[in-house]
Amino acid sequence: MSWEDSLLKQAREIIDMYPQKRSAVGPLLHLAQSKDGYISDDSISVISKLVGITEVQLKSVSTFYSMYKQEPTGKYLLSVCKSISCEINKSDEIIDVVKDFTGLNNNETDKNGLFTFEAVECIGACGGAPAMQVNYETVEGLSPNNTLKLCEWLKKELPEVVVAEEMQEDFGGYKSFDWAISDQSGTTGSVPGFQTLKTTKERN
Repeated sequence: MSWEDSLLKQAREIIDMYPQKRSAVGPLLHLAQSKDGYISDDSISVISKLVGITEVQLKSVSTFYSMYKQEPTGKYLLSVCKSISCEINKSDEIIDVVKDFTGLNNNETDKNGLFTFEAVECIGACGGAPAMQVNYETVEGLSPNNTLKLCEWLKKELPEVVVAEEMQEDFGGYKSFDWAISDQSGTTGSVPGFQTLKTTKERN
């Protein structure tokens, strides 16, 4: 197996959390993406051996769900919602700002590996539409102007950790609901923040 011992140890700890090995496929794919920024053929081979299914079976899962990327993503994955609530609230303007700033079309990554852009279906923030996510950290109530400021901030500051609460305060507007508990932890790459995968970190 080509994964480092520490990653294999983490993978086996995840597998041990489930009654059947194959039940750990989802988290293991996220673990693979946290390693490479996408689901590589090498990771498919490793995970299939760990859980005892064929590479074809595993590939059918990794290619079905859009959160598992088949090509390398940029440091910041910009996911703008295009579903009905956001569309009514002019998410097309947010999409245009992101596309103009990054120079990217849907599902493209810039040559410097800084940004990947995607227009996505509902991200569960209908009450705070229009909304987008940066590495799956959500910002609600966006305006075109604040969207531009957010993109400029990411490019200039290059934050190691992206925190939803910080971005909401600095660039967001109306929220779906008030967040009851302050959370200064965020994501470190294009994988959702999971403590078990060590993809969360406190923002300094």
